[in-house]
Amino acid sequence: MFSVLIVDDEEPVLDSYEFMLTNYSDQVFTLAGKARTGYEALKLIYETEPNLVFMDINIPGIDGLSVIEEVHKKYPRMICVLSTAYERFDLAQRAIPLGIFAYLVKPVSKKTFYSTLEDAHGVLRSQPREDSEYGEPRLKFLRKDIWAPMDKTTWEEYRKILELPSTQGVAVMVEFEKDAEQWCSRIAEEFLYQHHCIYDVMLNRGLFLVSEDVNWDGFREHSLKMLDTLLKDIPHYQGIGALYDGSDLYRSCTEALACLEEERQAAGESGRERLRIAALRQKIGILPTSEVKKIFASVWEPLFSQNFESAKIKMVSLFTLLVDDICGSWGRAAEQKLLVDPQAIMDLEDLGAWKRWSDLQFEKLVIQANIDRSGSFPLSFIKALSYIRENYGLPIQLGDAAEHAQISASHLSRLFAEHLKSNFVDFLTGLRIDRAAQLLKEGKLSIKEIAAAAGYQDPNYFSKTFKKITGVLPTHYGANS
Repeated sequence: MFSVLIVDDEEPVLDSYEFMLTNYSDQVFTLAGKARTGYEALKLIYETEPNLVFMDINIPGIDGLSVIEEVHKKYPRMICVLSTAYERFDLAQRAIPLGIFAYLVKPVSKKTFYSTLEDAHGVLRSQPREDSEYGEPRLKFLRKDIWAPMDKTTWEEYRKILELPSTQGVAVMVEFEKDAEQWCSRIAEEFLYQHHCIYDVMLNRGLFLVSEDVNWDGFREHSLKMLDTLLKDIPHYQGIGALYDGSDLYRSCTEALACLEEERQAAGESGRERLRIAALRQKIGILPTSEVKKIFASVWEPLFSQNFESAKIKMVSLFTLLVDDICGSWGRAAEQKLLVDPQAIMDLEDLGAWKRWSDLQFEKLVIQANIDRSGSFPLSFIKALSYIRENYGLPIQLGDAAEHAQISASHLSRLFAEHLKSNFVDFLTGLRIDRAAQLLKEGKLSIKEIAAAAGYQDPNYFSKTFKKITGVLPTHYGANS
């Protein structure tokens, strides 16, 4: 039987898929599990290694396509079926290189579901045996069997096939942000000068097995020195396991991975802070305003929770960078009235003052960035965006904006994907939720009135969408903002 994982954040969909799966006439599929978030899906994929995955795209945490991108290289034969509530050209483009088997638009009928199962079954039956999935014994050993206890017979078979000289070994793991193949090849060369080494690269991480009865302390010291020298100024994390007998090499792998994760944590908040700032500078004026504000909050909230004065200094630097990014240069900005004066931050006395100042001043930067960064857009796209911004409170569709810009709906979808890395629905939702958040802060209207003002005829659907975007229900937003 072939195993199936179902991923969706809506319980009725999970129940419906499970019911249809268990009642499939050929009785060839079994349910591996159900996941409701991206992180839960990743966990279950690694644990159960399903043959077939029905993956909703818009799930909490990591989106469905990102989950598939994460596991695609490790499970190249896993069949993935995407599902979403609406057609999205940009996501279809991302799905092409991942070899997505089918793309279903919800609600999915029983006929479509069973037809997809039948097609998937045909492909699964025609696949080669599992033993050949990894292409060669070395890959099967390093990607699968070394991560679990082995009986001595299996270990000796691998020793013979892979020509491993020792009954013992040490695992070394190194992770990179990019160019992992290139750097892992260099590391393997360095190991091979003195040791017998086999290695493999999965995604951005390399696993090296040194098969020798080494003096572990000396090997560890030498290896760390070699890595520090070779990878100087190259962002990476590393971990080295202890020396174990072959059948227990999984312990060395587990220890190496744990050391790598500890080093990642030891890198501290500063590295994550730099990444968040880089994301903010890159996305302001591109992503919907609500998403940009989330990134901004992820920068300042950790800082102000530690030391108010040092946080203010960092915010002066950040706003200086943002003003320079958006206005072009400090020199040019100085010739005009300064859009935002970062030095004013130093006069703020408490967290409340910071929130009031930053809400207003960051909003100015976002508005200006939206204007400036749309300057490189095609005129037709600018017309469409203006139409959406002016009419988001109405029940508008993609075709309405396309007609206003005098282009086809499919062409407008491509413009969203190319210039905003987004789509019409997400852009419109961002505008509507931003407006709803502003009205909730004012506290003058009911939830039903705010939903209508933001373009939602159904208050329940509005509340669900609002929580999905902001993380809280509208009824709680005013108190928490």
